[in-house]
Amino acid sequence: MDYKKTNAPLNTQTRDLITMSEDTGNVYETVCIIAKRANQIASDMKHDLEKKLQEFASLNDNLEEVSENREQIEISRFYERLPKPTLIATQEYLEHKVHFRNPSKDIDQD
Repeated sequence: MDYKKTNAPLNTQTRDLITMSEDTGNVYETVCIIAKRANQIASDMKHDLEKKLQEFASLNDNLEEVSENREQIEISRFYERLPKPTLIATQEYLEHKVHFRNPSKDIDQD
């Protein structure tokens, strides 16, 4: 996923949960869907960051030889400036980019 292209806000906004839950008919289910998607996004972001920072890892851990690397700092700052995973997940949900289903409702319809 390209986090640079998301149009999620950087700050928390107040949302009307009743309006947001019209697709599911349940506020709790809506919040769970957004939370699960936020966990997926956070995991992806963490994996990407670790992969990028792995290049800078030193083989010997010596506390006396701590050096400052500009590229490593810029990568870390980039990820700090991104919207939080919950904001990205909420925006994806509002834009109907999240696919979800409820297996218990699928059983009831049979």
